[in-house]
Amino acid sequence: MKLTIGFSPCPNDTFIFDALIHHKIDTEELDFEVFYDDVETLNQKAFRGELDITKLSYHAFAYAADKYILLDAGSALGFGVGPMLICKGNAEKLKARLEAGDTSLKIGIPGKYTTANFLLSLAYPDATNKQELVFSDIENAVLDGRVDVGLIIHENRFTYQDKGLHKIIDLGDYWEKRTGCAIPLGGIVANRNLSLDVQHKINRVLKRSVEFAFANPKSGLEYIRSHAQEMSEEVMYKHIDLYVNKFSVDLGEEGKKAVKLLFDTALEKGIIPSVSESLFLNK
Repeated sequence: MKLTIGFSPCPNDTFIFDALIHHKIDTEELDFEVFYDDVETLNQKAFRGELDITKLSYHAFAYAADKYILLDAGSALGFGVGPMLICKGNAEKLKARLEAGDTSLKIGIPGKYTTANFLLSLAYPDATNKQELVFSDIENAVLDGRVDVGLIIHENRFTYQDKGLHKIIDLGDYWEKRTGCAIPLGGIVANRNLSLDVQHKINRVLKRSVEFAFANPKSGLEYIRSHAQEMSEEVMYKHIDLYVNKFSVDLGEEGKKAVKLLFDTALEKGIIPSVSESLFLNK
């Protein structure tokens, strides 16, 4: 059975999917046609229900829960992994302006439906002057003055300082202090049109792929490198270590609690619509 699957070219995704798409594990007669896209493109595809399996932002999942169900394996949750607001100028002054509700600051964001934008809306609800950019262009947009503030995700948290940029706030840290929970960034979902048997098969295969990656961390090195932005092996594995953890093997009760809290908080703040469908794959 051939299934379409979408995920980003970032090291954390290629790390966990390597064994699955290259059949280094038992895929239970599943085969995959892969689409590599940035997170916001994947979110938009999910809204249209285009793919059988896809990575998406947890924020976006609220708008696609009628079409997809969350798998237990493959998620990116964690502590100290959240998006960051950065700037070129005086970080403290800009933070004060954000806290004062200054709406004139132009903020570069990696997509309206990213979890990063959800956290920004939670921390600074008046920060509404936003420009959507591909996540890899946000640092440059700050440097050349297209935006005053940048909301960065992925490996850019390892590179912004090298470019002379400064942290205003770590929004993951903001969430953790507010809730005590890990921050749910992205998850892997399966199309609800697939049978329950196939959904469970995908989940088993994906869990196997993550476990293989942990047991053989250098197995997919060339594959990971071929899709990564220009980054050193050290940065690639820093990125992987940050975003791939026990929650990537299985959400468990702790992970599901964090996801539910994210949805409940976003609903309470009017950031997402009410979701009537069950979010999680039934055992």
